[in-house]
Amino acid sequence: MNQPVATETPEIAAERLRAVVAREPLNAPAQRALGRALRALGEDAAAEAAELAAIRAGVHDRALVAIAAALADGDIATAEGLLRTRLAAQPLDAAAIRMMAELAGRLGRFRDAEALLRRALELAPGFLAARANLATVLYKQNRFGEAAEVLESVLARDPGHLGNRNLLAATLGRLGDYEEALALYGELLETFPDHAKLWMSQGHMLKTVGRQEEAISAYRRALAATPGLGEVWWSLANLKTVAFDEADIAAMEAALAAGPEHEDRLHLHFALGKAHADRGAAEPAFGHYAAGNALRREELGYDPSVTTAMVDCLVKEVTPALIAPHAGAGDPAPDPVFILGLPRAGSTLLEQILSSHSLVEGTMELPDIPALAMREAKAMGLTMRDWPKVLARLPEAQLAELGAEYLARTRPQRKTAKPFYIDKLPNNWAYVPFIRLVLPKARIIDARRHPLDCCFSNFRQHFAKGQAFTYGLEDIGRYYADYVRALDHFDRVMPGHVHHVIHESLLADPESEVRALLDFMDLPFEEACLQFHRNTRAVRTASSEQVRRPINRDGVDAWKPYAQWLGPLVAMLGDLPQTYARSAD
Repeated sequence: MNQPVATETPEIAAERLRAVVAREPLNAPAQRALGRALRALGEDAAAEAAELAAIRAGVHDRALVAIAAALADGDIATAEGLLRTRLAAQPLDAAAIRMMAELAGRLGRFRDAEALLRRALELAPGFLAARANLATVLYKQNRFGEAAEVLESVLARDPGHLGNRNLLAATLGRLGDYEEALALYGELLETFPDHAKLWMSQGHMLKTVGRQEEAISAYRRALAATPGLGEVWWSLANLKTVAFDEADIAAMEAALAAGPEHEDRLHLHFALGKAHADRGAAEPAFGHYAAGNALRREELGYDPSVTTAMVDCLVKEVTPALIAPHAGAGDPAPDPVFILGLPRAGSTLLEQILSSHSLVEGTMELPDIPALAMREAKAMGLTMRDWPKVLARLPEAQLAELGAEYLARTRPQRKTAKPFYIDKLPNNWAYVPFIRLVLPKARIIDARRHPLDCCFSNFRQHFAKGQAFTYGLEDIGRYYADYVRALDHFDRVMPGHVHHVIHESLLADPESEVRALLDFMDLPFEEACLQFHRNTRAVRTASSEQVRRPINRDGVDAWKPYAQWLGPLVAMLGDLPQTYARSAD
């Protein structure tokens, strides 16, 4: 028998199990039992050695090898079946629990993955691979502070691990600790000077902090190492300031002709679209944009009816009778400033203008409002289609708690003592009533751009994640219409609560629009807001380089050379090209 019997003391069990593992060092159940006995005796170092020996024994365990093979092949169903059988027989197998966490992560069930990994670490605290996996899962949940703490504990024991150091650098960047992140990338590149993706990651960080020429150099170093890396070509295109030459176009076309992987292929299409657009070659540009969008749309499987149903639900649920009784509820902090709308609508420009004010700090696109709203909705059995039903079900006392939780979750993003800070997540337009209830004194600003320019700009943009509605002309036209419908309704129910900035009006008369914006925020006018392009703050969005230039009209009517291919978009928008600005008055 390998397991301690109920009447055994830890001392007796440890002695017996030491004899077993001496004979059978690959006996994982005995090693795990020995670890538990030694923990009970306070012999933590010896316990950890036994726990880790049990995990290493998995390399020779046919069942675990079969599970690993299924995971490697992407055969989720087989892996899950084998794992359930394994854990039913050996529920304390930390290695199998970690594998189940990996499976949950692949399915996007990050909370389940987190719980499984924490259980694995309860059983084997020294299981570094599980601890590193936990950091990754926290990162994917946008819990960057926690992820950084876990990574630092992992790296304290294994300082040379490339993947974990790279993840820490990315995490530091998400926390706004850009110089630390860049220093870490620099150290990594000294050790791995030909690592293309490290150069790419450094390029992303350099772009964020406005060191454009260095970013370009980093991207070029990445391409020198791996010429067909599509994401790097797109990253250069996405700077919006790089003009590709004939050699660049030839290199991208050669990489595309070589039959690259899916991700490289779609990135190359978007980059080539930008290359041809810059040369005024509308037809090949649109062809590449359409090809890249088709690849991503097929992959994401976006269903526009979900957004339409959600807006229908918002219109039904959000009434004066819902809002008025809670006027004094929520957290009273006035700190957050929400800039929302569609991507590519001028929200980054507004953020840059406001963050040039002495009392306002710019942060980034923060995911916390949707995360909080959907958490509460899911707890009540609601989906994206009908999540607004949660608004009427939240107890008044909980509204203040949720507002306070938002403030706590976003506090690590604040690097100054300025009284106001910006959350510039475009998708927050769908959560305006939730913001109103939990943070009643927060300012909400709608960035709105001409629908044809806005929608086509999104069609030309490949987003690192999210924004699944942007990869089809009909989809994005319908999304724009749903967004306007929702905001129009909020204006009727909560008049004056959302301040609208029409992008074209801002371009035409910057001072008047900026003064009106500052008046809405009860802030004094500052000339620096008109000199926003001199602001050296970090900017993480696709417009990072555009907002470092004075106001210009380069993007106005950019859709017109492509008009002959935009029929599905035009049809879906209806009269919005004529009415989009009036509805926000």
